[in-house]
Amino acid sequence: MLELYPEIKFVHVTAAIASGALFLLRGTAVSWGGSWAMIAPVRYLSYTIDIVLLTAALLLLAILPSSVYSNGWLWLKLTLLVVYIGLGTLALKRGRTVNIRRGCFVAAIAIYTCVYFIARTHDPLGPVRPLLAALW
Repeated sequence: MLELYPEIKFVHVTAAIASGALFLLRGTAVSWGGSWAMIAPVRYLSYTIDIVLLTAALLLLAILPSSVYSNGWLWLKLTLLVVYIGLGTLALKRGRTVNIRRGCFVAAIAIYTCVYFIARTHDPLGPVRPLLAALW
């Protein structure tokens, strides 16, 4: 199954970008009063993209050797993913006020960005390491 790694990774990366882009569009719309962001077809598209993303992630997890994850980057990425989902839920529908929804939206985008850099670098300090290197 390792021979399918490039294709699975492509699907995973594409789905991650599509998921983030759709969340960015929906969150912006909800923050500024757009009702289209919560209609059923848009929600179902989001669910479908996220299922593809999760399936590809699980396939990658199954086929890659465990030594790839030895420095803890994957566990941090998964933990931040849970935080991102919680903030996204608050940003799109569960936040009580517009300000809470907007704040959660901005925080979710920041977490998504961190997850992106951690995934690209396979380093738990992904987005922070260059800053730390500059300070030392």
